[in-house]
Amino acid sequence: MKRSTTRPGLAERFRGFAFKASNRLGSHWAFLFAVVTVLVWLVTGPFFRFSNTWQLVINTGTTIVTFLMVFLIQATQNRDATAVHLKLDELIRSSKARNIFADLENATEDEIIAFKNEFSKLRRKGVEVSDVTAALPAVVRETTHEAANQGPDTGTGIAGLNHKHSQP
Repeated sequence: MKRSTTRPGLAERFRGFAFKASNRLGSHWAFLFAVVTVLVWLVTGPFFRFSNTWQLVINTGTTIVTFLMVFLIQATQNRDATAVHLKLDELIRSSKARNIFADLENATEDEIIAFKNEFSKLRRKGVEVSDVTAALPAVVRETTHEAANQGPDTGTGIAGLNHKHSQP
């Protein structure tokens, strides 16, 4: 039986710390503090005769802060991405969409390529969902119809909307 190496409370304490720290460190006050720190460092340059030690202070400080912030930002982004995926999965599950799209972020590369190819074929055929198409402005509906009749897609777009408009 595999034993967990982290205590249950440790992960939750880190999550709480990362959340609070990212909110505080992403504020205008944190930016102002960083600017003031750099300005104080610059002003003290003549006092320390712009020595190597004076330069080492800012280099070491910024390196340490950057190193720690990378992990903090990654932890926060991972949590946010997971929350978005779960919300999208719930929307897919509760709608008429195919449930196979729920948890798509864990699909293999081949599965994702197969779905991409399926939607590319639908876009080339001009298959549109009538509710979505009806909600689009007239100009977009006409462009979508023209793009569907052009043959292979030469640009990127959504629901057959080709962003590279070619002349008829």
